Amino acid sequence: MHRLASSVALTAALLVISGCSTGGTPSDAPAGSTPSPRSSPTGTPAEEAAEDATEESSQEAGEAPAREQEPVAPADFEPATAVRVVRHLAGVIGPREATGRAYARAADWVQGELEGLGYDVARQGFDVPAGESWGVPVPAGRSVNVVATPVGFDPSRPHLVVGAHLDTVPRAPGAEDNASGVGVLLAVAEAVAQRRTRLPVVLVAFGAEEPRGPGDDEHHYGSRRYAAEMGPRERTAMRAMVSLDRVGVGATVPVGSATASDPVQRALLAAARSAGVRAVAVAEQRSSDHWSFVRAGLPAARLGSTSYAAYHSAADVPAVVRPDQLARVGRVVLAWLAPR
Repeated sequence: MHRLASSVALTAALLVISGCSTGGTPSDAPAGSTPSPRSSPTGTPAEEAAEDATEESSQEAGEAPAREQEPVAPADFEPATAVRVVRHLAGVIGPREATGRAYARAADWVQGELEGLGYDVARQGFDVPAGESWGVPVPAGRSVNVVATPVGFDPSRPHLVVGAHLDTVPRAPGAEDNASGVGVLLAVAEAVAQRRTRLPVVLVAFGAEEPRGPGDDEHHYGSRRYAAEMGPRERTAMRAMVSLDRVGVGATVPVGSATASDPVQRALLAAARSAGVRAVAVAEQRSSDHWSFVRAGLPAARLGSTSYAAYHSAADVPAVVRPDQLARVGRVVLAWLAPR
C-alpha cells in the first residue's frame, strides 16, 4: 500500500495547550476526566437498525463495499503520516490565508498527496470577500476546496464526508489550527484507500473557514459552498459529515454537536468507546465547518476544540501538536468509518 508517511520517527514531548474557534470547548483534561457516555452508534437501537438496514439495502441494490479489501480498523491509523503533514503545512508553508499564494501552494500539495493515494481529486472554487481576520485585514479573492473521492464514486448513493479546513488566520502558521485536522484527514485517506469502509468516504480540505468578520455569514465559506452545491439526491445520500478542527492537543477527544445532542455525535462517542479513546461531548458547538452542513439541514458533527495558549498566534507551530492526540482522533474516525 502506498504510504504518505515518511520514516520520520515520532519524537518529542510536544507542548500541550490548544484551540481553532472559541467557545464551548473543554480544557486539556486530566487522566481522570469523565469518559464518553455509553450509547449505541446512532444513539438508539431504532436509529442503529435503520442505518444498518439502509446500508444493507444499498448493497443489495448494487452498492458494494466499494473494495474487496480487509475492513478498516482503528489500528490502521498511522500517526507519523499526520505528523508529517503538520510539519509540512505549518513548518514549510506556514500561514495559509485563504486567498493567498501560500494557501494555493498548500492546496496543490494536498491534492498531490491525495492523487498519490489513488483518489479522484477535484477543485471547487469560490469567491471570498475582503474583511478582517483576527485583527488583520484580508483581501477579496478566490479560494478552493480540494475534494477527493474513491474511483467510480457516485454521489447519489449513500456515503460519508470527512473534512478539515486548510486555511489559517494571516498571522498563524496554523499547526494545531488546522494542520492537525488536515494531517488526520490525510492519514485517514491513507488508511481507507486500500481498506473497506461501511460506506464510501468523501474527503474534503475546505478553504476559507477562518473568519473575515463577525457572525456565521463571514465564516466557513468553503464548507458553505460545498453544502450549497449539493443536489437533492446527493443531500439524501450523504449519511453524515465530520469536521476535524484543532485535533492535535489535549488528552481527550472533544466531540461537538451543533445542537444539544444528535445522532452523529452519539455515533462518534460510541466509536471512541470502541476504539478505547476517551472522549467528551460538547453541546452547542458551531464554530467549525460541520455547522455549514447542519445549517443546510444535513447531519454533521465536529471532532476537536481543546483550548490552547497559541490559538491564532505566531506560536501555533508544529511543536504544539501532540502525536498521541492525533492518533486518538484518527482511531475514532476509523472506528466510525469501519464496517459493522
